[in-house]
Amino acid sequence: MKQFLDRGSMDMRKVIGSNFARLRKSKGLTQEAVAEKSGFSQSYIGWLERGQRNPTAISIWMLAQSVDAMPADLVQPVED
Repeated sequence: MKQFLDRGSMDMRKVIGSNFARLRKSKGLTQEAVAEKSGFSQSYIGWLERGQRNPTAISIWMLAQSVDAMPADLVQPVED
């Protein structure tokens, strides 16, 4: 919960990327499979998971759909 409360040090790109990677892996999907399903390139998926992309709201929606999740699942900080 500290990460959620300490918003000044939270990098949402890393939160989204980490959550996406976790959800993708929990579904047993490869980056390639998600790329095909979502329409994003495999490179984009890799950059996203490393926190190197700043996805738009529409991108977050499309990415969430590709792993059968809700957009909120991608943006919600998770305790380590």
